Amino acid sequence: MSITPRARPNVEKMSGYTPGEQPRPGERVVKLNTNENPFPPSPRVVEAIRSIDPERLRRYPNPSAEEFRQTAARVHGVSPDMIVAGNGSDEILAMAVRTYLGPGDVFAYPDPTYSLYPVLAEMGEVRVVTVPWDAGWDLPVDALLGTGARAIFFANPNAPTGTLVPTARVRALAARFSGLLLVDEAYVDFADENSLPLLHEFPNLIVSRTLSKGYALAGLRFGYAIAAPAVVSEMNKVKDSYNCDAIATRAATAALQDQDYARRSWEHVRAERGRLSEALQRRGWQVIPSQANFVLATCPGGNAAAIYRALKGKGILVRFFDKPGLTDKLRITIGTAEENDQLLAALSAP
Repeated sequence: MSITPRARPNVEKMSGYTPGEQPRPGERVVKLNTNENPFPPSPRVVEAIRSIDPERLRRYPNPSAEEFRQTAARVHGVSPDMIVAGNGSDEILAMAVRTYLGPGDVFAYPDPTYSLYPVLAEMGEVRVVTVPWDAGWDLPVDALLGTGARAIFFANPNAPTGTLVPTARVRALAARFSGLLLVDEAYVDFADENSLPLLHEFPNLIVSRTLSKGYALAGLRFGYAIAAPAVVSEMNKVKDSYNCDAIATRAATAALQDQDYARRSWEHVRAERGRLSEALQRRGWQVIPSQANFVLATCPGGNAAAIYRALKGKGILVRFFDKPGLTDKLRITIGTAEENDQLLAALSAP
């Protein structure tokens, strides 16, 4: 008699990652809950997909996404051997954990932050130690160093707060830390600073990026990391054999090549982020200053769950986190000017 196999004990205990709510097929909503870019990708991306040679689909793709690595290296002013590509930046994070952390190792990060980090740790039986952010959402350098961690990750700008750790503070941590330091820059295209200038100072630093936000390719699943060649070499050992398909690599390359198009969308998001923040504040919301493509705001009266449900009933999706410290807040993705106006109108309606 056959029985259902038992999963590993640590997997059985896991909750897994909870993605943002997706509309049902055919359902029309104002979708401001999963931090997608409000605009379509560059026309160059669409043309790259349409013009792909069918022969490239018959054969396995280049295992290192070399076409993309060369382009990313030019855009960021680094060498191609400092780039490793992945199936979204989530895979990059998983690769870093597999490469540098094993059962019992300590993995530290400031909390709250991206909720995938503990899931990756649980899968690898890695011990998590979290520390609270310092006042004003400042990086808790001393507390992180005090954890004895083998690796420290943090999102910058942070999710779900949208706050940015200045480069000088990142340097202060990197200069005192001998383990792996990963700065998750998924939202950095909308920010004023980034950690790329630190890569040549600190060989233990990984900067991860994604094309999901700034390049409007969340549906494509493509991310990458920039790090010292020795770090990239080690990460390449644990990646899937052909982790980036031929279509995704071609499209991602075209997206990076059209920097002018991407920057126009970033400028729109920054402008609308300021406008939406001011409008919410006039309505009595407390908005954390954001450097990302979303804002985290405390609701008047604190009943974020009720406002979330009311907005959903009007066809507007925002993100509610039923977690300590976040139950009075909503995270709102910056949409087009029209979408943001619809949100504000819904909030003002009785």
